[in-house]
Amino acid sequence: MSESNQFSRRSVLQAGLAAGALASTAPSLWAAAPKAKPHAKAVIEIWLAGGPAHLDTFDPKPKAGRDYCGPMNKALKTNVKGMEISPFLPQLAKQADKYSLIRSMTHGVQGHETAAYMMQTGRPQGGMTVFPSIGSVVSKFKGYDNGYTDVIPPFISLTKAKGRFSESGFLGPKYKSFSTGGDPNRTPFYVNGIIAAGISDQRQKDRRALKDQLNTLGSANPDDFKEHEQATRKAYELILGKERKLFDLNTEDKAVRDMYGRNTFGQSCLMARRLVQRGVPYICVNLSGWDTHKRHFETFRPRVAVLDQGLAALLQDLTKHDMLDSTLVWCSGEFGRGPKIQWSAPWNGGRSHYGHCFSAMVAGGGFKPGKIVGSSTPTGEKVATRPVYPQDLLGSIYDRLGIDPDGALPNPRGADYKVMPTVIGKSKGAGRLKEIMI
Repeated sequence: MSESNQFSRRSVLQAGLAAGALASTAPSLWAAAPKAKPHAKAVIEIWLAGGPAHLDTFDPKPKAGRDYCGPMNKALKTNVKGMEISPFLPQLAKQADKYSLIRSMTHGVQGHETAAYMMQTGRPQGGMTVFPSIGSVVSKFKGYDNGYTDVIPPFISLTKAKGRFSESGFLGPKYKSFSTGGDPNRTPFYVNGIIAAGISDQRQKDRRALKDQLNTLGSANPDDFKEHEQATRKAYELILGKERKLFDLNTEDKAVRDMYGRNTFGQSCLMARRLVQRGVPYICVNLSGWDTHKRHFETFRPRVAVLDQGLAALLQDLTKHDMLDSTLVWCSGEFGRGPKIQWSAPWNGGRSHYGHCFSAMVAGGGFKPGKIVGSSTPTGEKVATRPVYPQDLLGSIYDRLGIDPDGALPNPRGADYKVMPTVIGKSKGAGRLKEIMI
């Protein structure tokens, strides 16, 4: 990378303007293009960091006994015949005809960092190569390298990045997500580098004018600073132009905001719908707080209620706007939680990490709704039928986006990497989700 490009990035980051500008102006190191015909134009990922309990969400086991189901000794019927989910998810039960469930996710990893890396990259951790997450890969194939021209970055995280691993891996910071920060449930929604507390438009303009006056080096060498100036101009379009209105949820009907839930997650889901309408190809909505080692049910219930309202509203709203068919929604954590409840102290009814069997949801974007893929044993401890590995799920998502999973994944080493092969070293997937592909 040239010295001028390094300087551009440092300057923009120091000014707090990097989000949109950096991604749009950094040079393309490796050209690549999608090959398959896409079903989905965009992805909304609902990332449940910490690992939600599959027995208490999408794979209830009310007959397993108290040591497994705890107080949840009944399952809830959905609007799809034969599909039952947790009674903690009453709103999602009414939207089951819009999504399908995978009840046989597995990778066997019990650590947060390694499991998150596997679920986001489809590859086991280890070795010298750090692979990019799915959001960064989509940013590479669907972003500025392939015709995306919007000043809004092509990969956005609401409201923070997933953490615990490098999102962009060897693709580099150009393909990292723009994390909005702030809280979309507050007015105004203070978006990192775009809307700052206590800073008026006039003050922003004055700061820009002062910076330009002091920039004698750039004025004397305009060609050397061309990319930096382009980055700065795009960043100020976000700060001072009409683009920032995208992040103003007050333009939405009050009833719609209420439907999503007046909390950070619910309003983030609404913001995700607005970003898809804008044409952003990948949005991740993060809802953490699922690492319930102690007093699981007390901690879990308020969190799952927030998920239920926000995600159900998102599916309903996307359908209302005729966007669900072209928007792929997937929901998962890095793993599940131990099916057998740890009643003794110090856990007092907690659930441990569990990567042997867990659940995920997929909706829209070329996936059939109202289906169940795979199954677990009566206690939810093992996969009973049709195992689904991370590379199977991610490869299927890439396919629906029109990104060939077996195509080349550009990298600076020129290595023979595929986007998402079914077989990765000693890790052999069970196949992509063709049974629910439209």
